[in-house]
Parts: sequence; structure tokens; C-alpha cells
Amino acid sequence: MYLQRFQAAANAPQETYDTLEPVPGAAGRTLIPAAASATIDPAALDAAEAYAQQSNAKAFMVWRDGVLERETYFAGATRPTLLASKSLAKPLTAVAVGRALELGVIKSLDQSLADFITEWKGTPKADILVRHTLDMRTGFLPQGFSTDPANVLNRAYLHPRHDDILINDYPLVNPPGSRYDYANATSELVALVIERATGRRYAEFISEEVLRPIDAPGGQIWVDRPGGLAHSGCCILLPAESWLRLAILLIDDGVHAGKRLLPKGYVGEMRTPTEQNPHYGLGVYIGAPYAERRGWAAPDTPWPKILHSEPYAADDLYLFCGNSNQVVYIVPSKRLIVLRVGDNPPKSPEWDNSVLPNLILKGL
Repeated sequence: MYLQRFQAAANAPQETYDTLEPVPGAAGRTLIPAAASATIDPAALDAAEAYAQQSNAKAFMVWRDGVLERETYFAGATRPTLLASKSLAKPLTAVAVGRALELGVIKSLDQSLADFITEWKGTPKADILVRHTLDMRTGFLPQGFSTDPANVLNRAYLHPRHDDILINDYPLVNPPGSRYDYANATSELVALVIERATGRRYAEFISEEVLRPIDAPGGQIWVDRPGGLAHSGCCILLPAESWLRLAILLIDDGVHAGKRLLPKGYVGEMRTPTEQNPHYGLGVYIGAPYAERRGWAAPDTPWPKILHSEPYAADDLYLFCGNSNQVVYIVPSKRLIVLRVGDNPPKSPEWDNSVLPNLILKGL
């Protein structure tokens, strides 16, 4: 199965997920209301929508203080369409950990992963803390690319027992907490921790403790084999609205409909960068300080970086950001969320990460 997946990934222009598990959403949901009157200049909304459409977006949404000021779908997508999240799944892992903290099944962000992955007790990996799975400081081998099917980067992603690879084979290359290094494997640990901490499947936990409580629609998640471990670092398929509702939960400090779902102050932790990377917190990217180009890898590495032609027009902006330039911008001071999800933008003109939020912010 692994070799079949490896060959398919090498040949396919687009990722496909061969084993999917349902992640039910809320039943009888209340829809987010449309704005009765605009608080954003319609010309700004039109310009932002046009930019999203030109970028091969499937969905574009602008939420302001409880209502939708714009909701548009492209290329045959509709409100229920399931969209591949790619690394939008990483902020979801931070929400999942926050929910587990509020439920008391994880004691602290500074708890050792060896409390859950007991195979690591007495080893250097016992120094990996829960927070390191979210802020990319596990010390794991950084994300990279290889055409060799024996390479651990490929096996940790495509193998039908990728949990065994993560536990036994994935190398620790730096002391935990000492360096930021983006790695899918780091985020994949979250599903393992959630399942061992709760005794529930990751899909069940996301469904019952995250999506349903925030009135969000559900979808499907890729698992390594039937009944196996879910991929938490990528690959959940959800409608665009689910990502918007996750952002609303954060803008409301982890409270939905009067019920606290995340610990008080946890969203502030998510928005706090580390010394090793001033643009990354717990699963989310931080907008300030300004950098013309910001990538997903460590700041001192030469991997591709995303253009920001100007500073964000709000100092407190932070965002979900995944492959294919899928973005959810969150501006707490303006109670504003701008979402663009879909396919890869054209190579020319180059995608500019500052355009969408700044068009809307300047149109307030």
C-alpha cells in the first residue's frame, strides 16, 4: 500500500486521499447571517473578491462582527463543498489541544509527550512538550522533499502505519525547544496525543469537541489505514465555513454561545511567537513585525517565501495559512475575518499575502 501511494503521489498532479473517515459536523445548524447593511465599502469588497477569483479560489468570505459581508464561491464550489485543507489543518490541531486542555485530559502545554507516547520515556524525545507540536520546536527533522521511497519524510506521510514511523523512526536532530523547524511530522503527533489522552479517535474528538460545539459543518479526514491513525498535520476535508467558524471561536477568545471551549488566555498563547520565529505562534502565523517575504520554514533557510508587498493594515492581524495560499486572516481589533480557500494561484502575477486583508481593512 505504501509503494502504491508513493507512486501515485509521484504521478498525480493533485493529492488524493485513499482512506477517509467521516468527521460529522453540527446537525440543524444555524447559518451565519448576512449583513443587513454594509460596514465595508462595496468597492473594496468587489476588488477583494476579484483578487480571490483570479487566484483560483473556491471560496471567499468576509465576516465582520457577527455577520457575513460577502460570501462567494467559484469554479463550481458551493457552501457544502468539501475542500482539501492541506496545512490549514495545523491551526485545527492547536484548537484540538486547547479543547483537550479545557477538558483536563491534557494538563499543560508544558507536559511531556512521553506521558502519552510512553515509548519515549527515558529517551531524548521525552523532552518534547505538547507546545512543541504546535510551535514547530520538537527538534524533529525539518520538512523536505525526497524522491526515495525509503526516505523517512515519505514514510512518515504515506505509510499505512505512519504512527509507527513517527514513534520509532523519525529522527530528532535538535534539542526540543531549541529551534523552529517546520515539519508535517511534528503536527502529525497531535492526533496520536489526542487519541492516547482521550481514548477517542481523532475524527470523533474533532467532531464532538470542536466542530459540533461551534455549529460548524463536518467533512472527512484521511487516515493511514482503515481504523488507523488520522493525519492531523494536513488533509482534513471541510467546507470553507468550518474554517470561518474556527476563526470566529478564536476572535471570541475560545467562547461560543456563552460556553468556554478553550482555556481563558489560550488564544493569546496561540498568538504569541517564539524566540526562534517571530512570525509563528501555536499553529498560526503572526502578521507583525513586517517582513516583505515570509515562508513556512525556519527564517534562516532558503525555502520559498510568500510576498507581502506592504505591511498588514492592522498590527494585531494573525492568520491560518496553508499550501495553495489558503488563508484565513483574523483581525481582533476590527472583529474582522477574511477567508480565501481553494487551488494554487497562477504563478503570474505572483500571489501577494497582504492584498486581501488590506483591501478590506482600508474599506472599513
